Amino acid sequence: MALADITMEEEGWLEQAACRGTDPGLFFPDGTTTQNAQDKISEAKSVCVECDCQINCLEYAIRENQDSGIWGGTSEIERRQIRRDLRSKKVSENQIQAYLVKQLF
Repeated sequence: MALADITMEEEGWLEQAACRGTDPGLFFPDGTTTQNAQDKISEAKSVCVECDCQINCLEYAIRENQDSGIWGGTSEIERRQIRRDLRSKKVSENQIQAYLVKQLF
């Protein structure tokens, strides 16, 4: 599911997201290893850092198992590690957001 596929009823935070109206290509670069891709990833993450919805976005990506793009200021690899941490620490479904806030901020 891409950002454009999420309805406002499902995720109200999207209306206030800093990325709203930004070119989605910025958050979904082709590849991750070229300098151009790295530049886009850095630029996308800089948008996320300034966003009041960053934790909501990251929580959404974790819960929905988003495996591509930049979500909540994290890359695919970073979210994979977060998911491993959540499983290993046996974080319950209703404690994911609190865990993310504690770990990331």
